[in-house]
Amino acid sequence: MTNQDIRAELTQNLDEAEWEWLIPHIKRDAVILVSVDLDLLDAGEAIASDNIPTVERWINEALFTKPSTDQLSEWNGDPTKRFKTLIVQPYVLVQEKAQNI
Repeated sequence: MTNQDIRAELTQNLDEAEWEWLIPHIKRDAVILVSVDLDLLDAGEAIASDNIPTVERWINEALFTKPSTDQLSEWNGDPTKRFKTLIVQPYVLVQEKAQNI
């Protein structure tokens, strides 16, 4: 599968999710928080194509992280919290969405 094919497939999987929908994935430690400084499709493509140097660089730059205890507490207190999501088995990549004011 070419990177173009991977990206096309990932584009179809790009979605939004409420915090509540992500909790089962948090419990199985499958959620990766992607910095808003990165394009979610670029992040998914790097993982899906096993681009280890890029993924490692993003981890080292804290652009890929696991949600912190503080973040989880905040999200648990806001059931309307929404995220951009992208499933790249076995992971669920998420980015925080700005809240509508």
